[in-house]
Amino acid sequence: MAAADYTARHLSVLEGLEAVRKRPGMYIGSTDSRGLMHCLWEIIDNSVDEALAGHGTEIEVVLHPDGSVEVRDKARGLPIDIEPRTGLTGVEVIFTKLHAGGKFGGGAYSSSGGLHGVGASVVNALSQRLDVEVDRDGATWSMSFERGKPVVFHDSGEPAPDSPSAPSPDGKELRKTGKVTKKTTGTRVRYWADPQIFTKGAEFQFDDLVRRARQTAFLVPGLAITLTDERGEEVQEQRFQYEGGISEFVEYLAPDEELTPAWRFQGVKSFSETVPVLDEKTGHMVSAEVERECTVDIALRWGTGYETTVHSFVNIIATPKGGTHLAGFEQSLTKTLRDRVAQNARKLKAGSDKLDKDDVLAGLTAVVTVSLPEPQFEGQTKEVLGTPPVRQIVSQVVSQSLAERFESSKREDKTATSTLLEKVVSEMKARISARAMKETARRKSALESSSLPAKLADCRSKSVEDTELFIVEGDSALGTAKPARDSEYQAILPIRGKILNVQKASVADMLANAECAAIMQCIGAGSGRSFDISQIRYGKLIILSDADVDGAHIRTLILTLLHRYMRPLIEAGRVYAAVPPLHRVQVKHARKPDEIIYTHSDEELHQVLTRLRKSGKKWVEPPQRYKGLGEMDVDQLAETTMDRTKRTLRRVTIQDGEAAEQIFNLLMGNDVTPRRDLIMSSQIDRDRIDA
Repeated sequence: MAAADYTARHLSVLEGLEAVRKRPGMYIGSTDSRGLMHCLWEIIDNSVDEALAGHGTEIEVVLHPDGSVEVRDKARGLPIDIEPRTGLTGVEVIFTKLHAGGKFGGGAYSSSGGLHGVGASVVNALSQRLDVEVDRDGATWSMSFERGKPVVFHDSGEPAPDSPSAPSPDGKELRKTGKVTKKTTGTRVRYWADPQIFTKGAEFQFDDLVRRARQTAFLVPGLAITLTDERGEEVQEQRFQYEGGISEFVEYLAPDEELTPAWRFQGVKSFSETVPVLDEKTGHMVSAEVERECTVDIALRWGTGYETTVHSFVNIIATPKGGTHLAGFEQSLTKTLRDRVAQNARKLKAGSDKLDKDDVLAGLTAVVTVSLPEPQFEGQTKEVLGTPPVRQIVSQVVSQSLAERFESSKREDKTATSTLLEKVVSEMKARISARAMKETARRKSALESSSLPAKLADCRSKSVEDTELFIVEGDSALGTAKPARDSEYQAILPIRGKILNVQKASVADMLANAECAAIMQCIGAGSGRSFDISQIRYGKLIILSDADVDGAHIRTLILTLLHRYMRPLIEAGRVYAAVPPLHRVQVKHARKPDEIIYTHSDEELHQVLTRLRKSGKKWVEPPQRYKGLGEMDVDQLAETTMDRTKRTLRRVTIQDGEAAEQIFNLLMGNDVTPRRDLIMSSQIDRDRIDA
């Protein structure tokens, strides 16, 4: 029960880094693997800021087997001299004092991602042990911390977080531990995350590290980042270095074929901002108006698809939730293209309809970066930029740059801008048509079933969650599957052979294809951006194809259609592949009915026959091999593939959307060369390819 009185003695004052350890989520977002990675990037970003300032082009990150991580650079090295106001060395100030660093006021950095001055100190506070080494002024200087407090560790061998520790005997926390040449500079930080803070199972994610390191290397041309993971049986190492900057980044990110070339929009503009600054005479913070400079650098291109891929950054720090820079970019892009379409409405047959943001962003891949001193972020995790003037600055740069493209006399610019206007108008018309169809499309009643494909054998149940749509290969399979189903909740749609490869085809070709149109019509939820999973007519979509190479190809083509135009179905776990048997073995018994065994591969058949032979049992020779579903009788198909109590289904899922998109582009796209290289490599079994 709470005390009735409330006086000053009830107040707690947390000194130094105690507040960080008490409420770590305020500083790093969470204490799971995501928070662990956030800490690591606070240290890496300090080295990246040095590279941005023109000092050092190499960063190494090593994940050690003992769970620690080390970040090395060859930049200027952390300051080792005494900071006059605290009387501490620069290293100790950086790692023990919140809101302290060289990124306030623009003294050491014109722009940086580490704005708030809490990065290194927060990592130190949340580490069981942290070691820092600085090469500077011809010597190596070392300092260690235990849960944020300076100590000296007495290691008997390799450094370890549980080694005995004690305060420095001579009172000097930063110690000279070696000699280097005068020109050798750099910083090495190694730390062990505190198990008292982070949840059990939290660990550094190498894949996330690779993704972020690659991104950073694109954003800082010439910077080399080397990652080494020593935790597994085999050491993994990756190195990233790009000279093309964000233009090369856009080409890497683009998920579709190029419609316009990659354009680069750049500009530098100034703005005034009222901020608190330190008055050197009084030592207090006072408001003052300062002049800031904002550098805008944008790379973008449109592709043939409708997916939008836009990544935004402030001082190379990702802002996944956008902010004023992204708002200015989208606002200017929409307004400029809307005006251009209005000027060419008759030529484009656009009518009086207006573009909206989604029409403009469809098929766009863009990287939006801005650099400015002391950006205002919403929270320490820096996910949203809040500096208001940046919106107008980005908008002006985009408007001016786009206008230059549209007014250019170069043939390639004229072709690209004309193609772009046709693209956005096409998207606008598709959106308007889809909206009209969506308003009229509802779950068809029995009286309205004539609007569905004639070859669909529908089910009686109207319960979406309980119903299933089987897509079967050909009329012969339909002849067996239709009587084998439970017509109460199982519907059958036959398709004719191999459908269109939509990864290569245009949207118009896809819509004109009878088989693709029939599948989308039966599902009843639209396609592309207008797809609405709440309007689906069946709870499960089951692909039922032959258990051979042709059947696998048909299944792949259907999955390509679903992934490209109805991806939420897969993401919701509503797409399945049936597993029909390939062989039927009839085992003879003298005094009871013969036993039937179904196998799904040649290897499984061999194992079954070997087992039967060893046990002395006989079977009807030869075992029956199904060349297709049409060769199975009704009872066999019902028992093996359609009966819910006996069948086997494989659920189709997406674990990594970006990786899935790359695989579909690789295996089903227009570019033949990388597909040939994959086939010729040792990564796949070439005996399984139907040549």
